[in-house]
Amino acid sequence: MAIRIDSLQELDYKHLWHPYTGINAYEAGPFVCFNSAEGVYLFEQGGRKVLDGISSWWSVALGHGHPHIVEAIREQAGVLQQSILGNQTHPLAIKLAARLAEITPRGLEHCYFAADGASATEAALKMAIQYWHNIGQPEKTRFVSLEEGYHGDTLGAVGVGFVPTFHAPFAKAVVKSYVADMPHRRGNPDEEKDRACALDAFASMERLVREHQAELAGVILEPLCQGAAGIRIYHPEYLRKVRALCDEYDLILIADEIAVGFGRTGSLFACDEAGIAPDILCLGKALTGGYLPASAAIANDRIYDSFRSDELHDRTFYDGHTFCGNPITSAAALAALDIFTSENIVEGTRPLAEQLAEGMARLARHDCVEYYQTLGMIGMIALKDEAGGATLAKTIARKAMELGLFIRPLGEVLYLWPPLVTTQAELAEMLDLFDAAIAQSL
Repeated sequence: MAIRIDSLQELDYKHLWHPYTGINAYEAGPFVCFNSAEGVYLFEQGGRKVLDGISSWWSVALGHGHPHIVEAIREQAGVLQQSILGNQTHPLAIKLAARLAEITPRGLEHCYFAADGASATEAALKMAIQYWHNIGQPEKTRFVSLEEGYHGDTLGAVGVGFVPTFHAPFAKAVVKSYVADMPHRRGNPDEEKDRACALDAFASMERLVREHQAELAGVILEPLCQGAAGIRIYHPEYLRKVRALCDEYDLILIADEIAVGFGRTGSLFACDEAGIAPDILCLGKALTGGYLPASAAIANDRIYDSFRSDELHDRTFYDGHTFCGNPITSAAALAALDIFTSENIVEGTRPLAEQLAEGMARLARHDCVEYYQTLGMIGMIALKDEAGGATLAKTIARKAMELGLFIRPLGEVLYLWPPLVTTQAELAEMLDLFDAAIAQSL
């Protein structure tokens, strides 16, 4: 017997704890319950369809219900459901690791699977710290990260991505990183100004590395776009400078592409845009097309080879997750990689990226907007403080939902992060609804 919509609401309020959701506001607001999806559309319990303007938290890059991924999941579920990777293996994990080594930036050969983005970050941080321990420098345990950087919500990840709004209760429980200035510039796109701002901000990174090099294990950052900070986009020259700095001081560079990997920035990986390779690359979200939870920390030979034990030293990496490299999630990821690499998904986003940039510029004409920026298939607007900022952003997001567009605010920022398979007509509709939501909220 089907559960009534009002019964679902009652059960939800009674039993379900929602992430990043204020309890009082949630219970006072409209009850939104999606029970199916297809392409770029989510369908509410009552049948109303809504455009998924944020790829369901930045993950469903290939749209909902892609038949190749769905069939891969269905087929693998009937063959091998679970097989651990501790001291044994299975074909799907082997194939996926090899595929990722093939397509990721040069030198990243060794794939460690985890369960979600935060656990991939944790693994990367531990790899970097244990690397130094393995080679006889155990004092190197600290990191430099970016102002307002975000790398997940486990305690280690919070240490290198401490956001006071999110993490204040845990301040005394974490070891915080040294924090370098954010390279993002608040203003409409301008190549020369963006580059100059990034270079100015780099001075802070350089100073911290120089002052604390003796205790530093490495640097961790989100390449080109700091997502949770409010879609803070920055110039690729900053990445090149940080890579050179890490080389100069012999530090580990960790690139967190959990949100921006797999075609989101206009290249398959954001590091490709800058022409650099990190020492460890973190991936997640779109790795399986967004269909199942899976992530990876992919390291180069330098890192991996330091974990080889000898007669005197056990250098085993004592980290692991029950479902890391799970056969079903591996099958989904392999299917997603087939689509990313064989269907010209990334190349196909270029006209969409131009359309998105034009659309965000149009939204920025509203008096309440301070500035806009875009990067590949990411578009954002920041609202003026005097226009209500974060409060107005929430109002606009609610109005957009009423009109049929699902978006979420980040403070004073509103953004589009549509599936890469969105058509030009669907993107035009998203932009029109976004525009209408702003106009009707003022």
